[in-house]
Amino acid sequence: MRAELAVRAEAELGEGPTWDVAARRLIWVDILGSRVHTWDPATGRRTVMATEQHVGAAEPHAAGGLVVNLRDGIGRYDTEGVFTWLVRDPVPGRRGNDAAVAPDGTLWAGTMRYDQAPGGGTLTRIAPDGSTTVLLDDVTVSNGTGWSPDGTRVYYVDSPTRRIDILRAEGQRIAQRREFTAIEPGAGYPDGLTVDTDGCVWVALWDGGRIRRYTPDGHLDRTVELPVQRPTACAFGGPDLRDLYITTARTGQNRPDPLAGSVLVLPGVGQGLAGVPFGG
Repeated sequence: MRAELAVRAEAELGEGPTWDVAARRLIWVDILGSRVHTWDPATGRRTVMATEQHVGAAEPHAAGGLVVNLRDGIGRYDTEGVFTWLVRDPVPGRRGNDAAVAPDGTLWAGTMRYDQAPGGGTLTRIAPDGSTTVLLDDVTVSNGTGWSPDGTRVYYVDSPTRRIDILRAEGQRIAQRREFTAIEPGAGYPDGLTVDTDGCVWVALWDGGRIRRYTPDGHLDRTVELPVQRPTACAFGGPDLRDLYITTARTGQNRPDPLAGSVLVLPGVGQGLAGVPFGG
């Protein structure tokens, strides 16, 4: 396996790749650049939309447009680009980070402090009507979230812990949180993740320069070295959901790798799960 260049870019903090099944396009963000990008691999068409705040994630909305995790809360851009707030909850020094849509159409959105103060972030479930439930209120850098094929497991990353955890939700609360696997010192920090149809977890390792795949029992069975030091997240896409797209970052590097900030791809590397839009 060898990573290829999918989209040449110079994102400061590329993040949150997600495949828009209906539009057959990849969506990703540049958090610090306050930009939402889309790319159609079939035609090569690209779009870039500026946001007024730092944007941690963007996901398709069932009614059209996008739902976004911004500095001050959750908002929606409709198909005409008109913005409305769904949840506005500004906290000084805090911003939205990674987010993902659950199988039931709710958004699980994370936050973190800019200074990465321990316990300064949250993980919140947002329903389509804008109602919210704080699931975790003491995380530091809320990152990758993904579901097993049967929906019974929620995989979750709070990056400084160096762990991928399994969450078990009961109603409106997290009933159990346990370690799925730990990343050894020197191998980087777990960041964004995705789950394939075999139930295996693919995770990007920030400052580790690689993607790893773990089996459902937590066994490491595959490692892919990348030409960048700071991959941030990964997601399956393409017409058959077999290509793994990887976002990357330039931020914090005096001499960024030549492809840092671009989107990479591992063609035909696995079989991804079809996502659902926010709202079902």
